[in-house]
Amino acid sequence: QVQLVESGGGLVQTGGSLRLSCAASGSIFSFNAMGWYRQAPGKQRELVATIIIGGGRTNYADSVKGRFTISRDGAKDTVYLQMNSLKPEDTAVYYCYVQKWSIPAYTYWGQGTQVTVSS
Repeated sequence: QVQLVESGGGLVQTGGSLRLSCAASGSIFSFNAMGWYRQAPGKQRELVATIIIGGGRTNYADSVKGRFTISRDGAKDTVYLQMNSLKPEDTAVYYCYVQKWSIPAYTYWGQGTQVTVSS
């Protein structure tokens, strides 16, 4: 069983920065990817960023490229999302996830952390 604990959300003005953290408890060495989704009110959940656990390859939604950076500390089983140049449209609940690409696939989710960007 894997548990994910997120931190770092909050209220920030347009153009500001926040760093989200997601710490995994339980072994994730056999998992394949970690990352972040977000969900704004009335909208579908959106994939924001992914990092491949073996190798470190990253992928971003077009809406955050050049502004957000995902990274991972393997020793701490923690993934980070550095968010710069924040915009009001970045306002959402951000959810951390870890996924194993098995059949069936396993995905564990964090509880979510609110990010609010004021204009």
